[in-house]
Amino acid sequence: MTTAQALSLTRTLVQAAAQVCEDKKGEDTRILELDPIDSGLSDFFLVTSASNDRQAIAISDEIEHRLKKEFGVMPNSVEGRRRGDWILLDYVDFVVHVFLAERRAFYDIERLRKSATPHTPAEFDAALKTELAAKTVAARSKASSTAKPVKKAAVKKAAKKPSAAVKAAAPRAARKAPVTKTTVKKSRPKS
Repeated sequence: MTTAQALSLTRTLVQAAAQVCEDKKGEDTRILELDPIDSGLSDFFLVTSASNDRQAIAISDEIEHRLKKEFGVMPNSVEGRRRGDWILLDYVDFVVHVFLAERRAFYDIERLRKSATPHTPAEFDAALKTELAAKTVAARSKASSTAKPVKKAAVKKAAKKPSAAVKAAAPRAARKAPVTKTTVKKSRPKS
């Protein structure tokens, strides 16, 4: 799998996890696209808030369930599920943080990752669709550019060479043409 394909898969997984947050009424869901220079650990942070610990656990459980069911992906580690005030799901390429609102305000991950580009789930979804459309266009143009170009010499040769239909019609045309005799006078040398 190429790096671009892996990043595309990661984006799809993040998008699916963000959709779970929206479905389970997570509040202020943000996707932080981390700067590769700043963070070698992960590509994205998905951060959402829950109003109580039961909701936080339900959101994290549903993310884990849906990503396993739809993509066959399990988190590398899960932290904080017992207390429910900050649940962390580590999927290596992205990390999901499900906070209680007061814990999120206290830790303020968005401020700690100043170089990250924040996205709402809708913005992230639109960017993913644009990226996929661009890849489709690029693949189509690559496929059309790999077709063998016709050389001019081959075109000229084909134009000079009569087709099979012309060859088949030539003997018939020759039979139908009237035959005329022409006499040729031979000139004798004068002696």
